[in-house]
Amino acid sequence: MNAGQDKATPLLRVDSLCFRFPSDGLGRDAVSQATLELFPGEVLAVVGESGSGKTTLLNCMAGRLTPREGSVRYRDAQGEWLDVHAMPERRRRLLARTEWGFVEQQATAGLRMGVSAGANIGERLMGLGDRHYGKLRETAASWMSRVELDAGRIDESPRNFSGGMRQRLQIARNLVTRPRLVLMDEPTTGLDVSVQAKLLDLIRLLVARMHVSAVVVTHDLGVARLLAHRTLVMREGHIVEHGLTDRVLDDPRHPYTQLLVSSVVTP
Repeated sequence: MNAGQDKATPLLRVDSLCFRFPSDGLGRDAVSQATLELFPGEVLAVVGESGSGKTTLLNCMAGRLTPREGSVRYRDAQGEWLDVHAMPERRRRLLARTEWGFVEQQATAGLRMGVSAGANIGERLMGLGDRHYGKLRETAASWMSRVELDAGRIDESPRNFSGGMRQRLQIARNLVTRPRLVLMDEPTTGLDVSVQAKLLDLIRLLVARMHVSAVVVTHDLGVARLLAHRTLVMREGHIVEHGLTDRVLDDPRHPYTQLLVSSVVTP
């Protein structure tokens, strides 16, 4: 086992991260002194109310936003630690289409709506140098089936798909290259309850089978309970509690977490 596969060493480290939007005239950090680790094969949920900083933290992890303090470090497949915000943009773009995946809250933001479903899946493989049309098409059809989409619709535009179907297509697009790290921003928001349940079951199954590490941002504690090994609670940019998901949700220690949990279980 090489260093990149060592499960006792974190895959991702966030240290004392602070981020402030330039437009915030009050001088407040959207994320303040965030520190966390993510291990290989682990799913971490980040929960909190709207405006708590959870999506901002996720975007800092992905290199989409640059923190004013702190660092995000990723351990690549060769076991080398990379500073996400210090690496060249070209290297970060390469990682984003190979070792990383990012599932957007709105599937339309994570898909190319002007090309077919099959092309959306095959595009990441082409980025790795695969140019065999027959193989690309076969792989795309296989992944459509794996995410419970009709492979017979491989040539259709995502515009013809429902919201739940688009989200499953986005998941297939991200997982086709077998990434080591997937970041998910509210992956079930806006979907009907029955569609959410099926999508969550699919995510849980695929992540477990592929031993993917994932960070899932959600305001839904039920999503955290179903998917995550550990849960991190954010309030006003601060991490106020973290631990094993069952412990955090069944025996919350921080008053804010207690309030979140009680708001779910109280009729």
